[in-house]
Amino acid sequence: MADFKFGDITEKIIGASFRVHSTLGNGFQEVIYQRALELELKLLNLDFAREFEMPIYYLDQQIGTRRVDFLIENKISVELKALIKLEDVHIAQAMNYLEAYNLEIGLLINFGSKRLEFHRLTNKKYNPAIFHHPNHPMNQINPSSDK
Repeated sequence: MADFKFGDITEKIIGASFRVHSTLGNGFQEVIYQRALELELKLLNLDFAREFEMPIYYLDQQIGTRRVDFLIENKISVELKALIKLEDVHIAQAMNYLEAYNLEIGLLINFGSKRLEFHRLTNKKYNPAIFHHPNHPMNQINPSSDK
């Protein structure tokens, strides 16, 4: 995956997700996987924020906020699910978040199926000139926040 943009980081995240799924299996609530993945990310020494609140913009106006499950290295969003099967709507939702956050790369990871499912998403509308998340999230890690 090193050939992809931020492939070295997404490879670590996916590997950590496989370790969590292989240890816990499927059947837990999303927050359990989120807590376990947080522990794995700490072991990898990745900078991340869990449950980081991101502003949503429309026509250059902030219209609300949404929390991303993880924002890693201040550039990759990670959305977790614990569903039997991912549907197209979940992929579309994760892509909408990438576009709304103006992040280039994201991962959608589903722990709910018998085999770990993941999708690596690329925001084709990404604009590096726009920076909607001015607060560096690494100073705002809040591991006790649950859904």
